[in-house]
Amino acid sequence: MDRRDFLKTVAIAGAVATVQRSEAMDLLRQTFLDENNASVDLVAVMGGEPEAMFRKAIEEMGGMKQFVKPGQKVVIKPNIGWDKVPELAGNTNPKLVSEIIKQCFAAGAKEVTVFDHTCDDWQKCYKNSGIEAAAKAAGAKVMPAHLESYYRLVNLPQGKKLKSAKIHEAIMNCDVWINVPILKNHGGANLTISMKNLMGIVWDRGYFHQNDLQQCIADVCTLQKKPVLNVVDAYRILKTNGPRGRSEADVVLAKGLFVSPNIVAVDTAAARFFNQVREMPLDTVGHLANGQSLQLGTMDLDKLNVKRIRM
Repeated sequence: MDRRDFLKTVAIAGAVATVQRSEAMDLLRQTFLDENNASVDLVAVMGGEPEAMFRKAIEEMGGMKQFVKPGQKVVIKPNIGWDKVPELAGNTNPKLVSEIIKQCFAAGAKEVTVFDHTCDDWQKCYKNSGIEAAAKAAGAKVMPAHLESYYRLVNLPQGKKLKSAKIHEAIMNCDVWINVPILKNHGGANLTISMKNLMGIVWDRGYFHQNDLQQCIADVCTLQKKPVLNVVDAYRILKTNGPRGRSEADVVLAKGLFVSPNIVAVDTAAARFFNQVREMPLDTVGHLANGQSLQLGTMDLDKLNVKRIRM
């Protein structure tokens, strides 16, 4: 798909304001259910900047105080896996991370910690992604994850392929944590979103790739200490050559955000959005169905109240 065709597709989805508003909303109505009288299960926001979209989304979810209580220790786990600047969409947008941190402190968090088990050199990833500076400026601590000594062995009795894993101590020591992936293409898993982002809390990721990647991604999500919220950054989408990306030619400015406590549902919604950018049927992202089978959430968005906001 060339750039012109892609932009046309995104416009139809509501991410680009070159079509009539009613047309964009009609397509979104075909994709998601919205019942105003029910509590909101999932929020999809289109067309804004990362901070503003999150503010709108968390407001619709009832505010950050629904997820973070006064005095709690909070961990925010973005994707910081690659030594890439924000414009190349290899990592979570630093502006989004900053806003989530601010919202946590506003809700009364005692402390907020940010970390990821990176693929490239961790210090370069933290710096060049812009996340380290953004997190510190917002008042959070930034913790490394490059040594095995940071991890503790945890049993995963519900796992089918992955029965245990060494999990980063930041997750084990916090009161609540928030999962903040970026939506992007992935050469092995086809897509990396919220469920796959949990590989960044694990020490031995090689096991996943050697033992049914799609099942292991679902298995690690059976961890008892689940994220209280999943925030999918779709502001920039890495549509090809993921997860690292090569150049800005791989990136599309889509201006989207998906938020839900339901990890399978939020990834399903984000995957549908990606499928409008580049064909990626849900059955090629096998960990979604695997997660549903493990009762981690639902792929059936018709059963949920999904709120759509266009800015």
